[in-house]
Amino acid sequence: MSFAELLDRTGGMGRFQITQVALMCFPILLMASHNLLQNFSAAIPDHKCKANDTWYQSNNTDRMGYVRLSAPLDANGQPDRCLEYVEVQWMIAGTNRTWANSSQLATRPCTEGWEYSKDEFNSTIITEWDLVCGHKNRRQLAQSVYMGGVLVGAIILGGLSDRYGRRALLIWSYFQMAVSGLCSAFSPNYLSYCIFRFLTGMALSGIGLNTTALIVEWVPTRVRTITGTLAGFSYTVGQLLLAGLAYAMRDWRWLQLCVSLPFFIFFMYSWWFPESARWLVLSGKTERAVKEMKKVAKLNGKEEEGEKITLESMRSDMIKELACAKSSYTVIDLIRTSTIRRISCALSLVWFSTSFAYYGLAMDLQNFNVSIYLIQVIFGAVDFPAKIFSTTAMIYVGRKFTQLMSLILGGVVILANSFVPHEMQTVRTGMAVFGKGCLAASFSCVFLYTTELYPTVIRQSGLGLCSTMARIGGIVAPLVKILGEYYPFLPLVIYGGAPIISGLCVFFLPETVNKPLPDTIEEVEKRIKAPKKENEMNEIVSLKKKEGMKENPVNDVL
Repeated sequence: MSFAELLDRTGGMGRFQITQVALMCFPILLMASHNLLQNFSAAIPDHKCKANDTWYQSNNTDRMGYVRLSAPLDANGQPDRCLEYVEVQWMIAGTNRTWANSSQLATRPCTEGWEYSKDEFNSTIITEWDLVCGHKNRRQLAQSVYMGGVLVGAIILGGLSDRYGRRALLIWSYFQMAVSGLCSAFSPNYLSYCIFRFLTGMALSGIGLNTTALIVEWVPTRVRTITGTLAGFSYTVGQLLLAGLAYAMRDWRWLQLCVSLPFFIFFMYSWWFPESARWLVLSGKTERAVKEMKKVAKLNGKEEEGEKITLESMRSDMIKELACAKSSYTVIDLIRTSTIRRISCALSLVWFSTSFAYYGLAMDLQNFNVSIYLIQVIFGAVDFPAKIFSTTAMIYVGRKFTQLMSLILGGVVILANSFVPHEMQTVRTGMAVFGKGCLAASFSCVFLYTTELYPTVIRQSGLGLCSTMARIGGIVAPLVKILGEYYPFLPLVIYGGAPIISGLCVFFLPETVNKPLPDTIEEVEKRIKAPKKENEMNEIVSLKKKEGMKENPVNDVL
């Protein structure tokens, strides 16, 4: 008896599985908030150089009827954000012109700091630490540091999860997220903010990896797509929730606090989660696996079936899984065999390009010249039809086709958007929203596809590798925006090209729809080689039939 059959005997998708999936989806709501938080906590309000009012008040007695000009005007006729006149200039009140030689007047960077508009935001990290003008790249750097934490978390926590279990690492990740998020809200300076955001990113990786593993390894094969997609919808709802929270809380510290404190609650109830019985068996902890299976059977109302599960019966039923427990696996196993190596390379490209293009679009909301709260709602809402389409396609068409089409279609739309004139802002926004929806569908598919392609013995290591590549994409995405200051069209060309290339790589991956989770590397190898052998045998049979027909004179006459 396989583990899947044993799971069906103890209730299949029963009361326990439903409760567990629901409790694990609540933290996913706020994972979206942390990922996209800097759209609001690091938003750049309108600003200009702060005028030296002391100088003005002591020298304005003979300037009645004049208007002070402390900064040159930009192309839009507004005071320049980063420059001021060395000497304050004056213009006759009621006129709209400056001196003809105003462009030749000496200017310098702001010396007294900046004045910020509070129409949309009371406080952001930009206004708190003056991350504008000469320090404007620190905004993108802060997001890259956060993604760096997600990257390190994927590397460290993914490997530790295979060694110490999914449950232990999930509990720790909830606690780390709560504490580091709380500390971020009280950061006294930019450096400490980046450090705590880095730790927050690490925790988010641990939550994502272990939540996915626990959901997939405790639910039957037939509902795996639905439960995986439910987690994806939770992330989508989280994007809408973020827009509402940010609209209600215009101070970045309160917003940071609001999305961090609930993780203390998640930490407390996560102690109820049982460890993955599949992982326990493969780790040689059969006795504990029996206890967990009995606990799940009781919660599902299948106590009689649970009593039939003993140490001896599990050992006899799961000979294959127990044999795997005697072998040790490392990250090297992700590239040791030809099939696993091909899967690892293709999935790495898919995860990198999806994350790279997704965050390239999702973290640039202020450039759409629409209310940042409205565009966040639109960007979040488009995920609903995208993921519904993705789920339907995964069930009826397959994972491979869904993954391929979502990447190529999304890349083509983003690439085409680079050729749309900036004056056509509605068209550009619509195409960006559609492209983001395609990437959301890709994300929805790749999470499930990856867990089905990798065997249990290296599943978390494989997820860790793929998540690492995704975080590298998330780190690079904000930095690519800097190129837009020199070549405005280039970021969209890069964001669109990457998904198209990775989409083509999906051709080399096998289909996994309606197939049980593989437990060993050997199973994966056999699945790929078996169809090839079958095709070869069919070709041989067809050739023999043709030869037989030629040798038979009756056939020649006919």
